[in-house]
Amino acid sequence: MNLSLRGRVTWSFIIANIVVLALTFIVFHYLNNLNKDIESITVKSNRVALLTDEIRISAVSLLKYQRRILTNKPTPQQVDKIINLCEGFTSQLHTLDSLYQNPDAKKVVGQMLSYVDSLKLVLSKGALFNRGGMGMTTIGELSDKILDSFSEFQDIQYFETVERDKKIKKIISETKRHMMIVLIIGFLFTIILALVIPGKIALPFKKIKDAIRELQDCNFDVSIYYSQDDEIGEIAREMNKMIHSFKIFEELRADRISVENRKFDALANLVRRPVLVANASGSLIYLNNQSYSLLQVQSEDVIGKEMAETVVPLTIIDTFELALKRRSKIENNEIKILAKHQEDEDGRLDAKDSDKEINLVEGEVIEAPNGEGPEEKEPEYIYVGYANVIPIRGKESSLDYYLMVLSKEVFT
Repeated sequence: MNLSLRGRVTWSFIIANIVVLALTFIVFHYLNNLNKDIESITVKSNRVALLTDEIRISAVSLLKYQRRILTNKPTPQQVDKIINLCEGFTSQLHTLDSLYQNPDAKKVVGQMLSYVDSLKLVLSKGALFNRGGMGMTTIGELSDKILDSFSEFQDIQYFETVERDKKIKKIISETKRHMMIVLIIGFLFTIILALVIPGKIALPFKKIKDAIRELQDCNFDVSIYYSQDDEIGEIAREMNKMIHSFKIFEELRADRISVENRKFDALANLVRRPVLVANASGSLIYLNNQSYSLLQVQSEDVIGKEMAETVVPLTIIDTFELALKRRSKIENNEIKILAKHQEDEDGRLDAKDSDKEINLVEGEVIEAPNGEGPEEKEPEYIYVGYANVIPIRGKESSLDYYLMVLSKEVFT
C-alpha cells in the first residue's frame, strides 16, 4: 500500500495515540481490579469486624444475665431474655459462619453454636428454677465454654487480620509488577515506533541529501531509488530527470572541451614554435610537440606539476613567475636554454668532466692543463630567443591561464 507523506504522518500519529490509549486502559484496568479486590477484602473485613462486635455484645449480655440468675433467684422474664439473647446470638453466629472459609474459624463458630443451642435447651426445660439442681451448674459451664470459644475465635480473627493485610500487600505488589511490565513493554514499543516510523519518513530525504552531495562533487552517475508514489516520489523522479540532464550536459561539455583541446593542439602545432600553457597556480597544463622536442621531456614529467619541480629551464620559469606576479602580458623576454650535457641536477653545473671543469650559466672557467691559469669558455646554448606570455581570462574576475610562445625573433 502506497501512502503519501501526509498519510504516513497521519497514521504515525494515529498509531502513537492508539498505543497511549492502550497503555492508559491497561493501567486503568489494573487499578480498577486493585480497587475492587481491596474494596472486597475491606467490606468483608468490616462486616466481620461489625459482626464480631455484635457477638461480643451478645456474649457480654449473656454473661451478665447468666450471673444474675446464678446469684439470685431467676425469674421468667430473665429466662425469656436469655433465650432471646441466645436466639440472636445463634443468628449472628450463622451469619459469621457464612463469611469464613477458614476451617479453624468455622470449627470454633460451630462449637459456639452448639454451646448456645445447649444453653437454650437447658433454659427451655425450666430446670434452672431449681437452684440446687444440675441446671444451674450446666448454665455456668456452658457460659464459660461460650466465652472460651469466643476468645479462641478472637485469636483466629487476629491471625485472619494479619493474613488480610498480607494479602492486600501482595495484591498491591502484583498490581505494581504487572503495571511496570506493561509500562516497560509500552516504552519499548514506543521506542521501536520512534526508531522505525521516523526512519521510514526520513529515509527518502536522506537519499535525496546523499544525491545532492554527490552532485556537489560533480558525480553525475547517481540516481535516487524510491518506488513510493507520493510527494517524495515525485521529487525523486524530478531530481533523477535533473541529474540525467546534468549528466548529458557534462558529457556534451566534456566532448566540447575535448574538441576544443584538439583544435588548440592542432593550431599550436601549426605555429611550429614552442608553445607552453600554465595555470594560475604555476603548473604546466599543455606543451606542443615543438616544446617537447626542445626541452626533451615526456608529458608525465611536466604536465600537472609545479614548474620548479621539473626540468623546465630557469628562464622559462622566471618568465612565467613574472607574468603570474604581474597578472599581465609579458613581451619579448629573453630566453636561453643550455645544452643538456652542460646542466647538472640544479640546471647550473655539469660534473661529468674529471679535470675540474666548471660550467656557468653565462660563462665557464676551465683550469688550463699546463696550470698557467683559468681559461674562459663560452656556454653552449641549444636555444636562444624571446618569450611572449599572454594571459587568458577564464572568468570575469580572474586570469586562469597563461600562454607562452617562444620565438627566435622579436615580436613587434
